[in-house]
Amino acid sequence: MKYADLHVHTLASDGTYGPAQLVKESIKRKLSAIAIVDHDTLDAIPAATAEAEGKDLEIIPGIELTCQHEGQELHMLGYFLDYQNKALLKKLVSLRQNRIERVHKIVKNLEGLGVDLDAQTVFGISGESTVGRMHIARALVKEGHVANIPEAFRKYIGDRSPAYVLGFYLSVPDAIKMIKDAGGVAVLAHPYLLRNDALITEFAGYGLQGIEIYYPEHSQSMINFYLELARKLNLAVTGGSDFHGSAKPDIKLGMIKIPIELVEKLRGLKND
Repeated sequence: MKYADLHVHTLASDGTYGPAQLVKESIKRKLSAIAIVDHDTLDAIPAATAEAEGKDLEIIPGIELTCQHEGQELHMLGYFLDYQNKALLKKLVSLRQNRIERVHKIVKNLEGLGVDLDAQTVFGISGESTVGRMHIARALVKEGHVANIPEAFRKYIGDRSPAYVLGFYLSVPDAIKMIKDAGGVAVLAHPYLLRNDALITEFAGYGLQGIEIYYPEHSQSMINFYLELARKLNLAVTGGSDFHGSAKPDIKLGMIKIPIELVEKLRGLKND
């Protein structure tokens, strides 16, 4: 059987693998397809696609858009996008600026907690990548404020931690529309983080097309629940590892993978 990992990050956002390294590792792990879904950027896809040319690996162009709903952060995955879509690329520029502003706000919150962290340290780590909380966590480790990345999220910058800032201006309907307008398929990422499964029905009304069901943090009972919900709402089933390289060392590429048949069903929803 052929398998795909539909949730993979690169250096373009908060992963640690470059496109070429990711392609080599995917082939080594005998994956037939991977979806690169960096946060609010498509920068890695051209290089990965070029690297995979002539090899037995499909690069599915994707993205993980950060949006908010009723004061809660959530992530919307887009698959099979036209990664050269000018309207989408223009919108991503503003989302990138939004992320830069958010870093400054989180750094200010950290200062109020007695944690002295220079925003430039964070930007030095992120470089040309789309900056995010993972880079802040790495900066906190580098400066000796925490022992590791999980502690940084738990103590300071996790969703329910004291320095956290929401600060995203993209709504769920707008995120879905952005993805569809670029020819993609809109899928809700790691739904367990919602802590309100009724919202999935609401999002389906906005045009949501799938749910990421197979995911490292999902128990078998969660998987069974979401499979039944997907059946009721006629939503596609996806899954992936949420691979970040050494930034999340316990998560291995392809540790969560789905049969290629599910990828083909997802592909069939393009322009639906």
